[in-house]
Amino acid sequence: MNLSNIVIVLDHPDESRNIGAACRAMANNDISDLRIVGNKADYDIEHIHVLAIHAGAIFDNARFFNSITEATSDCAICAGTTRRRGKKRGKLLLPEEFAEMADTTTNNSGKVAVIFGNERTGLTDEQLDECNLGVTIPSSDGFGSLNLSHAVQIMSYHLFRYSLKQKKGEYRGYTPLTLERVDQTVKIITDDMQKIGFFKMPGREDMENFWRSVLSRASLSEGEAQYLEKTFNKMAGLASKNASNSSQQ
Repeated sequence: MNLSNIVIVLDHPDESRNIGAACRAMANNDISDLRIVGNKADYDIEHIHVLAIHAGAIFDNARFFNSITEATSDCAICAGTTRRRGKKRGKLLLPEEFAEMADTTTNNSGKVAVIFGNERTGLTDEQLDECNLGVTIPSSDGFGSLNLSHAVQIMSYHLFRYSLKQKKGEYRGYTPLTLERVDQTVKIITDDMQKIGFFKMPGREDMENFWRSVLSRASLSEGEAQYLEKTFNKMAGLASKNASNSSQQ
């Protein structure tokens, strides 16, 4: 995913603060090309910069156009966002499906535009006709309307998240241990408990089953498992040292 080829287009946004918040959302996800259908004079730059925090330059460098068609004339894909389905709106992609499509296009030097409508009305059928596909963000049937900047954040995040796959493979915070690896930790724990005399009576098997049940449900990372093992190893070592000191007195 070449994020420099992603274009965010806001069609006649009402609220200056929403523009600022959208700039911040874009910056969070390494997207910087903002285009606005409307007149720059209609917006309060101070309000925009307050909400943009350190992303005000995205607005300062934004370009203004008279229509979606003009704003996206250099783009290979023009995707309109909408929560409303209808016969004229065709098949709507989910954000993750759209990100996969955008990946190929941006990597081949094509620009991909994501269009967001006015806060009150969204994109009309006529505006969607200026786009060549539609994207929808699933939301509550009871309260489905998203704030403009929130919608920009969600779409930008999915594009950014897809780019991480190329940089870091299957990006994830950690990989939960397999049951086989959990069993190794359980053995170390119960071995150490054996060393300090915990099992003066039969009961090791029950203790192993207890630890196996707890640790498998905890979805431990490798680092957490190693920390547990070191803790029990140290406990067993200290117990052995104290026992040795006592026998020498």
